[in-house]
Amino acid sequence: MATFLYKLGRLAFRRRRIVALLWVAVLVAVGVGASTASAPPEDEFALPGTEAQEAFDIMEDRFPAASAEGASVRMVFKAPNGEKITATEHKAVVNEAADALKNDQLASVSDAFAENSGAVSQDGDVAYLSGTYKVPTNELEDKTRDGIEEVAADAREKGLTVETGGDALMVEPEMGSAEIFGIAIAAIVLVVTFGSLVAAGLPLITALIGVMIGMMSITALGATLGLSATTGTLAMMIGLAVGIDYALFIASRYRAELTEGRTREDAIGRAVGTAGSAVVFAGLTVVIALVGLAIVNIPLLTKMGMAAAGTVVIAVLAAITLVPAALGIVGKRIFGKKVRKANPETGVPPLHVPGAKENMGTRWARFVLRKPVMVLVTAVVGLGVVAIPVSSMTLGLPDEGNQATDTTQRKAYDMLSDAFGPGFNGPLLLVLDTEGVDDPEAAAKTVGERVEKVEGVVNVTPATFNENKDTATITAISNAGPSDTGTEDVVKSIRDAAGPLESDTGAKVLVSGATAVAIDFSQVMSDALVPYLILVVGLAFVLLMMVFRSLLVPVKAALGFLLSVLAALGAVVAVFQWGWMAGLLGVSETGPIMSMMPIFMVGVIFGLAMDYEVFLVTRMRESFVHGDTPEEAIISGFNLGARVVTAAGVIMISVFAGFIGASDSMIKMMGFGLAIAILFDAFVVRMAIVPAVLALLGHKAWWLPGWLDKVLPNVDVEGEKLQKHLAAPGAEEPQPTIPPQREHETSRV
Repeated sequence: MATFLYKLGRLAFRRRRIVALLWVAVLVAVGVGASTASAPPEDEFALPGTEAQEAFDIMEDRFPAASAEGASVRMVFKAPNGEKITATEHKAVVNEAADALKNDQLASVSDAFAENSGAVSQDGDVAYLSGTYKVPTNELEDKTRDGIEEVAADAREKGLTVETGGDALMVEPEMGSAEIFGIAIAAIVLVVTFGSLVAAGLPLITALIGVMIGMMSITALGATLGLSATTGTLAMMIGLAVGIDYALFIASRYRAELTEGRTREDAIGRAVGTAGSAVVFAGLTVVIALVGLAIVNIPLLTKMGMAAAGTVVIAVLAAITLVPAALGIVGKRIFGKKVRKANPETGVPPLHVPGAKENMGTRWARFVLRKPVMVLVTAVVGLGVVAIPVSSMTLGLPDEGNQATDTTQRKAYDMLSDAFGPGFNGPLLLVLDTEGVDDPEAAAKTVGERVEKVEGVVNVTPATFNENKDTATITAISNAGPSDTGTEDVVKSIRDAAGPLESDTGAKVLVSGATAVAIDFSQVMSDALVPYLILVVGLAFVLLMMVFRSLLVPVKAALGFLLSVLAALGAVVAVFQWGWMAGLLGVSETGPIMSMMPIFMVGVIFGLAMDYEVFLVTRMRESFVHGDTPEEAIISGFNLGARVVTAAGVIMISVFAGFIGASDSMIKMMGFGLAIAILFDAFVVRMAIVPAVLALLGHKAWWLPGWLDKVLPNVDVEGEKLQKHLAAPGAEEPQPTIPPQREHETSRV
């Protein structure tokens, strides 16, 4: 591997302009494809194999008029204090609003004052309208959404308090400012790290080229492969972060090789052969983690993982081909002006500077070597304490009750809860399959009576049949809120009663609706977590054994990752569920943790954590293989890798932290969770636990049974075979790519 990449790096360096033009040509070609491609499909959220999804499928097939998956709107009206909503003038306003809501996209709207509608509160001061649209939320036209707001505003002008809920007003959250924030911080960190604007801009430019190719490829293939606009969200986030990291790692190694006196071509070859090997295998761990999301069996999540994995592959290819070409083009400007001015002949700082102090990484490594037990215990106990809140984590999907109190959706939610009870905001949709039943109406009546007797059910509406009388719907209201455990118990109780009901009536009863979907979604994610962990960690464990030729180093890497993820989830629970420091982070309401958060964090953080593990420990392994003691190898690894890993960690944290400022609670939670996980993993696990454990293990850290050593392919990440190749008689002698007397002049091109 190292020898092949060494040759590839030198080839890209020698043919740098051709390589750069090829990447630009690919970018243009993909851009043309994206601009001429058909519009991408809309998101189709599905939960294959769940009861809620089965009910939706039946409704779509037999009862399309019910628009089970269509957008919904609920407009809540409250009369002024001391007055009744049923008063003639107020009743007229509500009815006018119902008529005004009608348009081409609306399937139906309720009559709030119809007999037995249940849409007027017992106190008589609150009423609501329910509207269902023919299309999902993401297909609603702007004029439809604007019309809803105009209807509410007109009713307010006539003296009523009016608030609007439902998913019809939901819009795709804007996240562009978050990406700009992350890029800006990344630029600052790179300038500080390299001391050169050119060197700082190189990782950013190459990463952006890779991300642009990845994102435009998703757009170009959207209609063919069914990739929606949302599919690329994760790809952009991960592609940008790893693209900068991989370019940073290779550029840093290239500068280190130049400092040791290598020619530019030989330096880039060695950088790509060693650091490039680490990039390839780090990228593979990220790809494994992202592709592994397919095990969850949620199509949208699978597509997001596959698209992000493709973008990571592009980032790796850019790192081992485009970055060497770019380094060749920038020449001496990879170092800052001060360095070039102090060393005009070579433009490279000398390897040894008399009286120079050890860098921070070396000093930290020596401290850990002196106090390994103290550092290890402190780090583990600290992360363990932060992880304690995980034991009380409650999973669910955020609803309108979790929105800010000043939003119309939250106000509508509270008005309905106060007037009709907390369960009114999370109605359960019971779908009855009465195909082949002799008396469908009698069967539906029996089902309604039985469900009404279920503990926790406070109201059941009469059945509504389709034209063929083979499908009916019943709405049941729980005495608890949509995200309360009490409602989950009610759903389980109704589903437990479905078997006996089918035996007695012949009708198959399925529980669906938004609340049941949230419950099923949480269950799917919980059931998939352990198999996902086994698959991803297992495959990555084998990969890391190949990289490090060790049993204990991969074990330590996996355990450290689990500790950082648990600590990050603990921090998420403390902020978003318990409310600690919620105001500081702009969290207006606490509630359950988003169901996909654990498995999402496991997938993303595992891949990125292994990046840091490979970047840092491969340099230690390289030093050890080349004759250093285990202690010297740790110092060498931190001397050359700590600054790069620190910069990469800060960049990654900045990219994710930018999303904390988003208004959407899910995006805010994801941004905070990923940022805090990187903080724990990069700066506690990799910088403290890793050197402490390696110091305690000594030579045992690099032990691998002989039989396993023979079985595992030797990928030569540390460049041992490359060193032999270069030292062999007749091997190609690295020569300067520019004659010495012209190097200074040509490097300015």
